[in-house]
Amino acid sequence: MQISKASDAVGAIVENVDVTRLDDRQFAAIRQAFFDHGALFFRDQKLTPEAHIAFAERWGAIDFNRFFKQREGYPEIAEVLKEPDQQLNIGGGWHTDHSYDAAPAMGSILYALEIPPSGGDTLFASMAATYEALDDAMKERIKDLKARHGNAHVFGEESAYRKAVGERYTNADQAGQTAIHPVVLHHPDTGAKGLYVNPGFTLEIVDMEAEESQALLQELYAHIMQDRFHHRHVWREGDLAMWDNRATWHHALNDYHGHRRYLNRITIEGVELG
Repeated sequence: MQISKASDAVGAIVENVDVTRLDDRQFAAIRQAFFDHGALFFRDQKLTPEAHIAFAERWGAIDFNRFFKQREGYPEIAEVLKEPDQQLNIGGGWHTDHSYDAAPAMGSILYALEIPPSGGDTLFASMAATYEALDDAMKERIKDLKARHGNAHVFGEESAYRKAVGERYTNADQAGQTAIHPVVLHHPDTGAKGLYVNPGFTLEIVDMEAEESQALLQELYAHIMQDRFHHRHVWREGDLAMWDNRATWHHALNDYHGHRRYLNRITIEGVELG
């Protein structure tokens, strides 16, 4: 097994390994790499749904996503699907999964079943690297701030995006959760500081005027969106990617119209963020 950096900022590539046959020593090394790099990319995996679930359960309890359509017979698995005639994809825009929950998901494990001939790459960004690159004045400004996150604008009954995505999202009546988290997160497993706001689900900075809140968020987002903090994963069928939702953003590019893209995702439960 070999583990190497995917980019200077985020991600590592894990080669010469079958995730269905990991011994305890290999799994411990992979777990450490996950927390060191924020995301891992495995090539040439051959996973049944049962094997995908078994690998996920080594990381923790499964978070059953209530908004994604489930794979038939496997409620643990959410379908990430775009058909050739559909315009909108799932995950198209910078975000981190489940930040609207009081205990946001620890990680997401995504397996590629059908990949278009070109396009459909996923971008990842490091929240630790972006925090460290802030100037001292900004670090001081945001050190004690909290932000409110929510999901109704994405998954709720009145969401134009949900209506456009159609039956690929479910349970719109269950949307509406909000949660408050620190803007500067102390990672619960590593202790590292990182930014914890995202354009997909962060609604506002708590106890700040709306105009100032939006201006600050947009300033932080523009900083994070610099290429130097990113890795671009070019998918192949059989790829398995997993990322730490407390340490990264991701963005699935929607540039493969007329082609099918189908992946299966399992999400792992996390803890409340202090």
